[in-house]
Amino acid sequence: MTAIASPLIDRFGRRFPYLRLSLTEACNFKCSYCLPDGYQRCGSHDFLRLDEIRRLLLAFSAVGLKKVRLTGGEPSLRRDLTDIIAEVAAVPGIEKIAMTTNGCVLHKRATDWRAAGLTALNISLDSLDCQRFEAITGYRHHAQLLKSIEDCLSLGFSSVKLNAVLLRDLNDQELPSWLEYLRDRPIGLRFIELMQTGENREYFQRHHLSAEAIERPLQEAGWQLQPRAADAGPAREYAHPDYAGRIGIIAPYSKDFCAGCNRLRVTARGDLRLCLFGEFGIALRPLLQDDADREQLIGRLSGQLALKTAGHGLHEGNTGITPHLASVGG
Repeated sequence: MTAIASPLIDRFGRRFPYLRLSLTEACNFKCSYCLPDGYQRCGSHDFLRLDEIRRLLLAFSAVGLKKVRLTGGEPSLRRDLTDIIAEVAAVPGIEKIAMTTNGCVLHKRATDWRAAGLTALNISLDSLDCQRFEAITGYRHHAQLLKSIEDCLSLGFSSVKLNAVLLRDLNDQELPSWLEYLRDRPIGLRFIELMQTGENREYFQRHHLSAEAIERPLQEAGWQLQPRAADAGPAREYAHPDYAGRIGIIAPYSKDFCAGCNRLRVTARGDLRLCLFGEFGIALRPLLQDDADREQLIGRLSGQLALKTAGHGLHEGNTGITPHLASVGG
């Protein structure tokens, strides 16, 4: 199908070349800020099939999709993940295929993912300290994860990035260690400000720390803000001539955070989410059963953008219908 002339643009003039596609709600970590009691299965695991994913992405590609990020839960829990990556790579127009993972099977499968077409990798790593990491995530194999990250640097990914949720009194004193880690490694580190969700209100009140607590000392140390790419995520990225790595700051409570929004989300069950903290989902799955439904699907994507708001309601404590980040894909 030939790409149509009109890309996805909302009433605020924002374009959407970037899709975050959740592959599963399940996760095998017990991160204190997301699933402290572990993943609790709710109903059947009737997540999008490979053919449905193909039809979804062909429709998105027709309206200007350039970048796909595969998320979860934990996407590597999908046994057909390598096939999914290859299917995404075959969609015309998609230039970047990224994935966010907790890294639990990197040592086994990263080479296969790269060969299938995965171009970029984000790995959750909330601490460089083994005991602190286990306390936050419930995962014991910290040393193996660090080695797997090192190995990924030689696999030809366009970027390898680490995600660390910034947590008051838990990992907020680690900046010196992180800077030393980044000195000789061409890795992008993302400090993510803790976000309130439907289930973590008390935790948020105890451990939320403004991203400014990290950003200000970086600026004082000579780190320089870099220009933002058109298909980039929400991070404000900093670089320093003395360091091989870069640091990104994701600060959802900062002024005008949503002004540069360029991404939409589809859940593992096929619901379109216009915002991570939106009040509703739009069912796309009924239109993913037949290739003949593509024009109608494209029409639904375009039409629903009229409902996208200028920003989220996090400042007012409005977390929408998101109980925890694993339910949508972060």
